[in-house]
Amino acid sequence: MSFSQLGLSDELLKAIADQGYETPTPIQRQAIPEVLDGRDVLAGAQTGTGKTASFTLPLLQLLTDRPTTQKPRPVRVLILVSTRELAAQVYESVQLYGKHLPLVAEVVFGGVSIVPQIKRLHRGADIVVATPGRLLDLANQRQINLSRVEYFVLDEADRMLDMGFIADIRKIIAMLPKKRQNLLFSATFADEIKTLAEQILHNPAQIEVAQRNTTADNISQLIYPLKQEYKRECLSYLIGSNNWKQVLVFVRTKHGADRLCKQLMLDGIRCAALHGNKSQTARTTALESFKSGKISCLVATDIAARGLDIEQLPHVINFDLPAVPEDYVHRIGRTGRAGCDGAAISLVCPDEAKLLFAIEKLLKRQIPRVADTGYETVDLKASDNASAKKVDPRPRRHQNHKKDRLSGNHPNKRKTASSTPARKRSR
Repeated sequence: MSFSQLGLSDELLKAIADQGYETPTPIQRQAIPEVLDGRDVLAGAQTGTGKTASFTLPLLQLLTDRPTTQKPRPVRVLILVSTRELAAQVYESVQLYGKHLPLVAEVVFGGVSIVPQIKRLHRGADIVVATPGRLLDLANQRQINLSRVEYFVLDEADRMLDMGFIADIRKIIAMLPKKRQNLLFSATFADEIKTLAEQILHNPAQIEVAQRNTTADNISQLIYPLKQEYKRECLSYLIGSNNWKQVLVFVRTKHGADRLCKQLMLDGIRCAALHGNKSQTARTTALESFKSGKISCLVATDIAARGLDIEQLPHVINFDLPAVPEDYVHRIGRTGRAGCDGAAISLVCPDEAKLLFAIEKLLKRQIPRVADTGYETVDLKASDNASAKKVDPRPRRHQNHKKDRLSGNHPNKRKTASSTPARKRSR
C-alpha cells in the first residue's frame, strides 16, 4: 500500500514525498483511514513506528476539508503531550507535513517565557501542541480558548499517567466541547490506558500493531553484569574502544547525570547532560549538539525517554536500570527507529538484579548476558536470591529496637511531661 491509497490530499502527499517516505508503516495504514472516517481511536504501537504521522496526517486532511473563515483562527486541534521535547517533535512534524497547506500551528510548553506564546496564540492557530502545565496556565489566564476544539489527541498516554498528569488531563478535558473526535496514542498498552480510554473515547477503533510492551526485533539487547564501581570505566571503554559517534546514556537521577557527564569528559568523551533541572535553552542546545555530532554522548534521565526523535541513533546504554519496567521499553525505543538497526546495552550491578528480572518478566524473555565483561564476574541470579533470603542476624529484640522507639514502646524511652501525670500543686 502507498500513501496515495489512504485518501490523503495532493499537498500532503507532496510533503510526505519531500521527507523521502514512500510506504506507510503498519500503524499509519490502520490509523489514518479510521481518523479520516471520524472515529475515535485507541492505538498502541512501539516507539519509532511512525505513530506521530498516523494522527497528524489525517488531522491536517480533515482541517483542510473543513476550512474556517473565522478570524483569528480558533483552536480546532489540541494535541496534548508529556514533555517539552515531545511537544517540539510533534510540532515539527505538523509543520513538515502541513507546509503546503494554509494552516497555522503553535506549540506551548513550560520552561520558557509565556509572553511570546501568548502573542502567537492571539494571532490565531488551527492546531496547538501543548504540555499540560503550560496549557492550564494559559487557560487560567484566559489566553487560550478551547471551546472550539474539534479534535483532541492524547499522545504517549502511558507516559502521562506515569508522570502524574491525570488530574491535569481531566481539567483540560472539562474545558473541551463534549462533541469532538478523540485520539489516544500510546507506546505501551497497559490496563490503566484502557481505563482512561473508556472515560474519554466513544466506541473507538482499537489498533495494536505489536504485542504489549515488546521491543522492536531490529534492536539487539545485551546485559553487562558488573559491580557498580566498574560501570563508568566500562562505559568509557565501550564508547572509546568502539569509536561510537552517537550514544544516548540513561541514568536514574539528575545529579547522577551531571556527575557521569563530568567523569566522561575527564575521560576525553564529548558529552552533555539532559534532565529536568536544565533550562529549556540548555536542553535544546544539548540535543542539537548531539544530533549534529558536536558531542558524541548524551547523558539523560527518563525525561528524554520520550520525545527524542534522532534518525539512525545506533546505541542506547542504560547506565542505571529504570525503576519502572515499562520505561526500559521506552528508553531502548530511541534506537532502531524507522527500520534501522540499533543496539541497547544495560550495565547491571547486583543491586539492580530485581529490576532486571522485572524487565525480563515484562518482555517475557531473558536478555542475553555478556559472559566476559573484562571485569570481575557477577552472578545476578545469585545476587537476587541472596537479597530475597536476606535475614537480619541480630536478635529479635534488637530488630524491633527501632520499631519500638518509633511507636513509643521503647523500654528506655525518656519520660516527658506529657507522659507523666502532673503533681498537684500544694496550697
